[in-house]
Amino acid sequence: MFYRRLFLLNLILIFTACNSPDTPMLGKLSIGIVSYGESDRFIEPYSKLIEYLGARLKMIIELEPIYNERRALTLIKQSKLSIVFAPPGLAAIAIAEAQYIPVLPLEGVKKSRSVIVVKLESPIQDLTELAGKVIALGQPGSATGYYLPIYNLYGLTLAEVRFAPTPKQVLEWIASEEVVAGALSLEELQRYRLDFSQTRFRILYIDSHKIPSGSILIGPTVERNLQQEIHKALESASSSMAASVGYIPNAKAPDYDYLIDVVQKVRPIAERIQEKPAPLYSLPFEL
Repeated sequence: MFYRRLFLLNLILIFTACNSPDTPMLGKLSIGIVSYGESDRFIEPYSKLIEYLGARLKMIIELEPIYNERRALTLIKQSKLSIVFAPPGLAAIAIAEAQYIPVLPLEGVKKSRSVIVVKLESPIQDLTELAGKVIALGQPGSATGYYLPIYNLYGLTLAEVRFAPTPKQVLEWIASEEVVAGALSLEELQRYRLDFSQTRFRILYIDSHKIPSGSILIGPTVERNLQQEIHKALESASSSMAASVGYIPNAKAPDYDYLIDVVQKVRPIAERIQEKPAPLYSLPFEL
């Protein structure tokens, strides 16, 4: 946390030093970036973008690292983030419930898939066999780890649901047999399964719907003209600068209509899950 504060201070000092003392500052913008429990050093590639946006918009730009979707969802609903680099599930909720505007797509897999995974040797062969079992889901705000799994498990009575702070934690719980199955994206499974040399995983279920990539979103508290200026600035950034932080300039933002529909359908169940008080993060219930 100390490194993050120091880094932000350095960015502000860099921006201020690059501008004339006579140049008026027009305000401040905050950029939220979701990263699963990584070191604060993951924000370093954003330094050039922050300096560029600050000079272009004549504003101080601050970075807000967010380490899971739950925290990001809180900040979005409170309209505390001016700009968000949002994964698809978070983007869908921000658009539908908090009036955020998608402007540009993020890089990465354009069409993701949600999977439910078990250990290779697990006797479970069908989703219905998860009834009465303990499973792991991701955080609220995750399309592939939370909303789609709830949708696909509808009608089952589970013994317990645990909420993993990261996709890798889902696999760790499966490997240690704390849960019998867990949900994450196909891409996350392929990325993190390599960290488990003693455990092999098997896909029990793969969702048929392909989920679009994430987006850069602009918040509703940002004045309309400034929204347009931010959009233009992001589009005009160099390709190397855009690539360094993972977005595609001059491209259309994805369509989240299907995902928004899924979120709305599972909302009653999702709200029941969240009523369980901490620190248990689990409950027997019928999906």
